[in-house]
Amino acid sequence: MGDGGEVKLLGFWGSPYALRVTWALKLKQVPYDNLEEDLLSKKSSLLLQYNPVHKKVPVLVHCGRPIAESLVILEYIDEMWKQSPLLPQDPSERARARFWSKFTDEKCAPAIKAVCCSQGEEQQTAVLEARENLKTLESGLDGKLFFGGETINFADVATRWIGCWARIVEEITGTSLIDAEDMPSLDAWSKRFLELPVIKECVPPWGKLIELNSGFLKMYLASSK
Repeated sequence: MGDGGEVKLLGFWGSPYALRVTWALKLKQVPYDNLEEDLLSKKSSLLLQYNPVHKKVPVLVHCGRPIAESLVILEYIDEMWKQSPLLPQDPSERARARFWSKFTDEKCAPAIKAVCCSQGEEQQTAVLEARENLKTLESGLDGKLFFGGETINFADVATRWIGCWARIVEEITGTSLIDAEDMPSLDAWSKRFLELPVIKECVPPWGKLIELNSGFLKMYLASSK
């Protein structure tokens, strides 16, 4: 099962970026120690040591060597532990998986954050942009069960958190971002992915996620006044 060196994950239970790394480790059955950061108070000296550039979770530490940035970590995990490969063998399919993963981080995530951090007409505009980007993401499924076809691949692991976060933002803001009528494939994919036991067991309780993100929103709105 690949290199047997010590593996540690510096993460935060409510971080979607840490969650995608946890999913990858679980899917590949890689044993690891989870080092939980308390990002609500103060970043640990260990986090600052291992990720001095961005000072963010997640950070994977393998045999004492730190790897930062979640998409970079996913590729490292896939290359280091060959079982249950996430990236397809075909070069064009690998490029496609990377494209949708990057699209999610660069287009969908900022758009959904804008919905959460705005109000009134500005929020309505943000909702339209977020829905447009999510509809584009749906096109990447191309009618398949998963981005990987019949089974999940790199893109599924990298992008699925966006569906969870969209639902959280919907509940907090009273908006609609993903619905079965306008985005049936994306809605079905989002639910189907979470039905996998190894995936479902890693997702934090819904109530805790709502409470956490509601708190973040209140802090943001208070600081922006």
